[in-house]
Amino acid sequence: MPSSDELKRIAFEEIDSRADEIINISKTILNNPEPGFREINTAKLVSEKLGNLGIPFRAGLAITGIRADLLCGNPGPTMAILGELDSLIVNEHPFANPSTGAAHACGHHCQIGMLLGAAMALNQPKILESLSGRIALIAVPAEEYIEIEYRDELRKQGQLEFLGGKPELIKLGEFDDVDLAMMVHTTSTPEEKQLCVSGTNNGTVAKKIQFIGKGSHAGGSPHLGINALNAATLALSAIHFNRETFKDADTVRVHPIITKGGEAVSAVPADVRMETFVRGKTLEAIMDANVKVDRALRAGAMAVGASVKIETIPGYMPLSQDKNLYELFTPNAVDLVGQENVGSVAHRTGSTDMGDVSQIMPAIHPYVGGAVGLGHGATYVVEDYQLSVITAAKSIVATVIDALGDGGAKGGKIVAEHRPEMTRHEYLSLMRSLAKEDMFEAN
Repeated sequence: MPSSDELKRIAFEEIDSRADEIINISKTILNNPEPGFREINTAKLVSEKLGNLGIPFRAGLAITGIRADLLCGNPGPTMAILGELDSLIVNEHPFANPSTGAAHACGHHCQIGMLLGAAMALNQPKILESLSGRIALIAVPAEEYIEIEYRDELRKQGQLEFLGGKPELIKLGEFDDVDLAMMVHTTSTPEEKQLCVSGTNNGTVAKKIQFIGKGSHAGGSPHLGINALNAATLALSAIHFNRETFKDADTVRVHPIITKGGEAVSAVPADVRMETFVRGKTLEAIMDANVKVDRALRAGAMAVGASVKIETIPGYMPLSQDKNLYELFTPNAVDLVGQENVGSVAHRTGSTDMGDVSQIMPAIHPYVGGAVGLGHGATYVVEDYQLSVITAAKSIVATVIDALGDGGAKGGKIVAEHRPEMTRHEYLSLMRSLAKEDMFEAN
């Protein structure tokens, strides 16, 4: 039976021989960005590529998600490789869709290139017959937690329950037969170097807020109205006044936006809408900050005699990565780019629904360089596709080979030694318990 080094060589040669094709997949997606649960064309492209490779797949999971499975030659654990289909909305981005403002300002287009590049490399008889278990290739919708109002409408229509792709796929059972999972995300932070071993991430809940006042003529009779915009403005200030109570170690982040400020400048605003995330390093920190945000929202309404409806929506769990799975990834990263080009980061204050996966199984979420600019901004672009897609795909493939080679011994050991934070049932119960809607009447 070939050694792991021989299997990696065969896999890398396949990736190198198809590098232009793999990079072109990412660039095609870059030029056709679609936000979450709307990734129709991106999903179609993934389906076409899987079909061309002769890999059976199932589409339409959580609206646009796709899963394909590569069966290995012997029994063993199932390892998932994930890639995210969706884009952000960044109108000023150089590759933004001029009609929708959708733009890949976070590098997800590279993830799909990695995913399909890994599929090409691993879908070879000599490799599959030498591995044990199964490789699940999962293209995931809607990692970016945006367009909350649109997604909440999908929820009300019964098309989904959760507003993020991975939570929805967990609910649908698509991770029930998966034992361990990984994906690689692009980064533009120079300190993180070419490949980065990453630590924890904040979790988050989302909030939809509606301040309800009373309309009247803004010039002729403002005294007869109740200004919902004033209530929202006071609430924003009240949130800010609570920031000194957030502990530094909890890395709490609260960043509201007003999505509707009124109907017309001539009328006292009677209907004002806001959205916000409440992020933190732990569930306890998130819940503490959430209580304070709700209190601030009610205070803004009370001050002017308005009402406020607060809808709290489950977001993403904190990310907790498996050190044993990283012990497989890290040597491969060193082999690919050199020890001096492997970075590390202890904690990120952003959030990802890979955190939800990490709560129920061993998972890792390393990073790859090659991008420049500010993440989620107009300047974030990938410049080095060889690194961001090809090297990243190799790092994934090498880790899968190490996990599932030798009878799946290393992968099986990782699964056996892992103690998940919660079961799938416990996870779903917790997520559902976070959803609530409160109405506060000031009068």
